[in-house]
Amino acid sequence: MSHIIHRSLRHTPALAVGARGMHVFDSDGKAYLDASGGAAVSSLGHAHPHVLAAMQRQIAQLAYAHNGFFSSAPAEALAERLAADAPGDLDAVYLVSGGSEAVETAMKLARQYAVESGQGERGVFIARRQSYHGNTLGALALGGNAWRRQPFAPLLIDVPHVAPCYEYRGRAPGQSQDDYTAALLAELEAAIVAAGPHRVLGFCAETVVGATAGAVPPTPGYFKGVRALCDKYGLLLMIDEVMCGMGRCGSLYAIEQEGVLPDLVALGKGLGAGYQPVGAVLARRHIVARLREGSGAFQHGHTYTAHPVAAAAALAVQEVLAGERLVEAAAQRGASLMARLRAAFGAHPHVGDIRGRGLLLGIELVRERDGKQPFEPELKLHAAVKECALARGLMVYPMGGTVDGRRGDHILLAPPFIASEADLSEIVSRLEDALANALAGAGYAGR
Repeated sequence: MSHIIHRSLRHTPALAVGARGMHVFDSDGKAYLDASGGAAVSSLGHAHPHVLAAMQRQIAQLAYAHNGFFSSAPAEALAERLAADAPGDLDAVYLVSGGSEAVETAMKLARQYAVESGQGERGVFIARRQSYHGNTLGALALGGNAWRRQPFAPLLIDVPHVAPCYEYRGRAPGQSQDDYTAALLAELEAAIVAAGPHRVLGFCAETVVGATAGAVPPTPGYFKGVRALCDKYGLLLMIDEVMCGMGRCGSLYAIEQEGVLPDLVALGKGLGAGYQPVGAVLARRHIVARLREGSGAFQHGHTYTAHPVAAAAALAVQEVLAGERLVEAAAQRGASLMARLRAAFGAHPHVGDIRGRGLLLGIELVRERDGKQPFEPELKLHAAVKECALARGLMVYPMGGTVDGRRGDHILLAPPFIASEADLSEIVSRLEDALANALAGAGYAGR
């Protein structure tokens, strides 16, 4: 019996013993084609020699230095690289150990900025339903994932949630895309007014919604409208790119494709590509300048903040992304994978929507296409798809609760950017088999 508190307390997962390129290997010698990057993490694939060498050099030279005493060369170099590559004046960097920490850090930075700006009454964030921003209590409160929130609701701060930009489910028949977008922005403005504009710190959203709703991209003009509302009422725009950033959507920052400059950006997952636990917050220059000119300190910190080995790994990841032109590859391979998915599943009676951007793609499963009716939650179809895929040696990232936190199933695909055309073809082929087997097991055999 394992002494680890695994995610499932009734099932011990297979033991991974190695990984290379597009594959992970278990203790029985079985190979798994990684079509999800774990949880959209392994953007470079596994065991990239440049990253491993950078980590080995750093751990031999300086494995740890607490940032209350010292900075380190890799942390300084990583921050310089991130600042240089980020949009606009997002040139202040705070390094942490993962996405949840990054979101918590951004929340605290926003609050301290308000306090030191003489706006201490600002203490409310607004976010969206069917979002995910992390599993620590602050990030969980910000997120709109009903299933994850429910057991811990008494511990969470109050965060008003508005409708997500989820066109497949939210846009009414006969409603134009522009009218749908305008309605979302009107709802957001109404929420700001209801909360009291002088009390609202900021609005938080994922550029492309990740695991909770399954690779949902924004409609054209949505984020420009959000930015305009934030400017109108003096709110900070906080963008969560923990999953969708660092090249995953075909540009280094997904928000670049929206033509919008946020005030705060949270990074994780692809920042370190799985080689070390690492995350970051990027802040615009004026936010940190206010603290520097005021109290002179950011009242925050963790034991492993700016960890030298984690920073060295993340810097090496950035070097590989640029040197091997992998962000461009994510855009190209993403278009190819999307075309393959549409060819394989576009007419499937139980596939309602195929969506996403770059190599963050989702397939929403439905009981019947015309009415977009989801499967019964009791079937746990997403879990069956995962198990059937693993049996076929394929790693995908299915989730339930797609529609409202309880109903709905989707499959998230987020393969490493190094995927070849042959890999993409194999992913789709194995996924076809896995979905057919899962549907048959649920009593929906045939197409």
